[in-house]
Amino acid sequence: MFVLAASVSAFELTDDRGVVVRFERAPQRVVSLLPSLSETVCALGQCARLVGVDRYSNFPQALKKLPQLGGGLDPSIEAVVAQKPDVVLLAGSSRAAAQLEALGFKVLALEPKTHAEMRSAIEKIGRLLQTPDAPSGAQLLLRQIDAAIEVQARALPQTAKSARVFVAVSNAPHGAGAASFIGETLQRLGVQNIVPAAMGVFPKLNPEFVVRADPDVIIASVQNAQGMAQRPGWSRIRAIREKRVCRLSADQADVLVRPGPRMGEAAQLIADCLKLNAPKENASGARTP
Repeated sequence: MFVLAASVSAFELTDDRGVVVRFERAPQRVVSLLPSLSETVCALGQCARLVGVDRYSNFPQALKKLPQLGGGLDPSIEAVVAQKPDVVLLAGSSRAAAQLEALGFKVLALEPKTHAEMRSAIEKIGRLLQTPDAPSGAQLLLRQIDAAIEVQARALPQTAKSARVFVAVSNAPHGAGAASFIGETLQRLGVQNIVPAAMGVFPKLNPEFVVRADPDVIIASVQNAQGMAQRPGWSRIRAIREKRVCRLSADQADVLVRPGPRMGEAAQLIADCLKLNAPKENASGARTP
């Protein structure tokens, strides 16, 4: 990892709120309060600029040694101020933005929920930190993500692509809609998602909707998969009845739900799940257990 010398050229960035933030030079002390943004800073080779993160920023390992400043939505303002950051990266939904700006701190709100927003966030962080295009610049990172997803799409058997998939992102249950970055990854892999784009990015679903949709495969964290079979009617869902539920570890679930540098790894998690769990077709084309 390396830190570039601060630029003497002023520049401006527009964040996801539409707020234009002016910088006199590239910031050297960065606080990040969203895991995907923390990972992006590090993937661009600039981990050394991070002086504090939210409690959920746990990858790469170096982040665990930094001051933990609370949750991303409601961090400790005093703890953030104590780090004397040049800029604070956070989600647009964070309640901390207005407070920090009132105290005179620069805030860049980025909260990617789609592939396009992920690309924009990586490009803006690259410009913010003024990283080069090589060897670890934003454009190279984006090409690496795209290439990793394409590798998984090409390797996925057609029988796996015909599976109807439900990705549970909470036990409420919230599902990954087709318009979300997870849904878009499914689409790029050629896989069918039971949650249509019209329902929103990560909609809270009526459990009966999942029963009626009857997915072939369910992908969920170990925590979110707990008790699924005991929900009313869910024992009839094909994925549960035929034990086609991919239970991700906590670390794997982090990879899946963070729209950032590890989205290629997320595509591999989905592909590996489907290769093992998608129903096969017999000679007549009928689905078999």
